[in-house]
Amino acid sequence: MKVRVLFFGAARDVVDATQLELSLDDPATVASAFQTLVARFSELERFGRSLLFAVNQEYATPDTLLRENDELAVFPPVSGGSHDFFELTTQPIDVGDVARRVVLPECGATVTLDGYAREWTKGKRTLYLVYEAYDAMAVAEMQRLGAEAHEQFKIAHIGIVHRTGRIEIGETSVVIAVSAPHRRAAFQACEWAIKELKRTVPIWKKEVYENGEDWVTPQAE
Repeated sequence: MKVRVLFFGAARDVVDATQLELSLDDPATVASAFQTLVARFSELERFGRSLLFAVNQEYATPDTLLRENDELAVFPPVSGGSHDFFELTTQPIDVGDVARRVVLPECGATVTLDGYAREWTKGKRTLYLVYEAYDAMAVAEMQRLGAEAHEQFKIAHIGIVHRTGRIEIGETSVVIAVSAPHRRAAFQACEWAIKELKRTVPIWKKEVYENGEDWVTPQAE
């Protein structure tokens, strides 16, 4: 199948084109399309996982399915610094890897929050969690939080990675990493970001217990 790929910002400079047509095997995802692009334009690898994607003008995740004649956009983050990133994933999260992505020479401190599934909540034993997200809106809202964090706190970079799907006890569900010239700002921004994420980002958590299940509201946590 064929999709039309648009490039913006530094990604456009690497490819030296604003758009191109890409032939892919069906089924295809954003991730497989990007790997095909990397095979043709190896310099795209230098962006690591900071590049963002949109399919038909809506933010997309790497596992978003592509269809014939879809429009795929590839671009750097639109808010904050070049090392900011805001992602959803269905795969296990490597906390150390996320933290290292915001560690830069100009920073004196990095604060990382590792939110993981706990076994007991208010006397009830949890078997596992399930997270569901409105993907495109969730990524856009995390980007907005990143931009606001830069306005409120003297930080250098911020990254947020949230997992969706089934989460086993002890597995990480969300990581927020903030780097700053001084540690106080990094602590403040990290605490603020997790509170705002729970309040405004469209991600929902279901707790599955031994004898039932509940969708959890932020007030109940």
